[in-house]
Amino acid sequence: MPSGIESPQPFDESAPQQERNWIPLAISVAVALVAVAAVLLLTGRAKPPAQPSDALDPYAANLPLANLAMSESSNLAGGKVTYLDGHIANIGNRTVTAVTVLVVFRDYAKKVAQRQSAPLMLVRMREPYIDTETVAAAPLKPGADADFRLNFDSVSPDWSGEIPEVRIVHVDSK
Repeated sequence: MPSGIESPQPFDESAPQQERNWIPLAISVAVALVAVAAVLLLTGRAKPPAQPSDALDPYAANLPLANLAMSESSNLAGGKVTYLDGHIANIGNRTVTAVTVLVVFRDYAKKVAQRQSAPLMLVRMREPYIDTETVAAAPLKPGADADFRLNFDSVSPDWSGEIPEVRIVHVDSK
């Protein structure tokens, strides 16, 4: 070696650092993430939320609903509550302890705007305000009848404003 020119030493800190190539590592990580995402999508698909059944309960024929009427009021939070009031009678031979209804709100084109399942709530008192209770708290004996009220905190803005369809989809009795 000529004098005055020094060759870099293998562990010399003054030797120029060789830059690491990160591209293969980045490609490997990306491929691994795509593979994991594909496995999760193919094996862990979320089931769509269950829709309430349209099937009527066999005892529903013994529980005619009548005098359906809609009303609205404002709540303290500035929102709107929609009420569906009506009358139910038990013309069957069993005591009813619970009723679940499916309420179907339709738009102006008669297409479903909203479907909601709810327990039927019986009117317990009307003064100084309307108070409701579950059917279990006041079972409907054979031959009995009662007023009911369903509350809806939100109704689809596409709803036509007409009285919705109400179907009895589940009845508990003894």
